[in-house]
Amino acid sequence: MALKQVSSNKCFEGFQKVFEHDSAELKCKMKFGIYLPPKAETGKCPVLYWLSGLTCTEQNFITKAAFQQAAAEHGLIVVAPDTSPRGCNIEGEDESWDFGTGAGFYVDATEDPWKTNYRMYSYVKDELPKLINANFPTDPERMSVFGHSMGGHGALILALKNPGKYKSVSAFAPICNPMQCQWGKKALGGYLGPDASKWEAYDATQLVKSYSGSRLDILIDQGKDDQFLSAGQLLPDNFIAACTERKIPVVFRLQQASCFCSPWLLDSCLCFLGYDHSYFFIASFINDHIKHHAKYLNA
Repeated sequence: MALKQVSSNKCFEGFQKVFEHDSAELKCKMKFGIYLPPKAETGKCPVLYWLSGLTCTEQNFITKAAFQQAAAEHGLIVVAPDTSPRGCNIEGEDESWDFGTGAGFYVDATEDPWKTNYRMYSYVKDELPKLINANFPTDPERMSVFGHSMGGHGALILALKNPGKYKSVSAFAPICNPMQCQWGKKALGGYLGPDASKWEAYDATQLVKSYSGSRLDILIDQGKDDQFLSAGQLLPDNFIAACTERKIPVVFRLQQASCFCSPWLLDSCLCFLGYDHSYFFIASFINDHIKHHAKYLNA
């Protein structure tokens, strides 16, 4: 499958590149970002896949997350695909920010008019890795996945639905129980139809209840002052409870703010806000996640 290079920038002795290709699964042109560490010039490297959240493209992660230095140090290729098909001329695909364009939700749609193009699950699981492995110096046996929000949901379900395929998984503020939140109900209902039993195949909290595959050590970071946490869109407690019941290891870190103001300045203290849902939060802890994956990918 032909790749067209869109951009290439030297970064920490490696290269941050963006490519475009024609996707057989999605039946449209797709872009992905790929960071090639210095080690890729002399040998095969493991691959870490990043899945972004609602409204994002491949650009958000590669320009805002500040992951490249850690990826270079650990010798990891990092791939960041787009979040949905684009330009498919489907009626209604651009009407809302949380469904359609930029909101593929990493499912394979079964409902018209979405089922022809909206197959992000198969694209990320099968087509994209085959493309990456055929064109870059990868070790196909060493692959991991992580993501943010909708992409955190995508990372968790990919790992849970495909035991042994990914060496490790982590997430920032993932949508943990989409069957029980408004984002999830809208997306799963629209792409998969009204039968909620069909949604369970794409709900991490449901999937973990029947997981019986190889050991997973899951790392999740969540900002304490994430507006979508308080709005009930993420529901990490449901996922943690299910993991605990199944004795599946999960490290959940609720990241809070630190105050550096003097005690006598409390009336004007500006340190009242903690970590939120933004890429400032992701960039603050991205090195921890790279190290988490490197532990398994470089074992």
